[in-house]
Amino acid sequence: MRRIRKDDLVEVITGKDKGTSDNPKRGRVVKLYEDRDKVLVEGVNYVKKHERIQSQRGGGQEGCIIETEAPIHLSNVMPVCPSCGKATRVGFVYETEGDRRSKVRACKRCEGTF
Repeated sequence: MRRIRKDDLVEVITGKDKGTSDNPKRGRVVKLYEDRDKVLVEGVNYVKKHERIQSQRGGGQEGCIIETEAPIHLSNVMPVCPSCGKATRVGFVYETEGDRRSKVRACKRCEGTF
């Protein structure tokens, strides 16, 4: 089970998009690259990409510079707990419902579940 999933709210804790202690940068996880241990977070880690000129019949497209989001390493982000609203480490607890047992993520600060 992963500590960070798609659609989680995460806070950047290191790197160029760290923000300040008063105003940390946060965003939703758009895509998870499990094989590379990276996540794509919306509104974080913008990079400039140069696009080539495409010459085709019927009108070609001009070259331009596009700003797009790039993946960021999992170790540079920390999930935000929905109950206490702070960036926290993630632990796992087992919840029982009748005869079923399920493993869920839990906040290490307030011990609420995600």
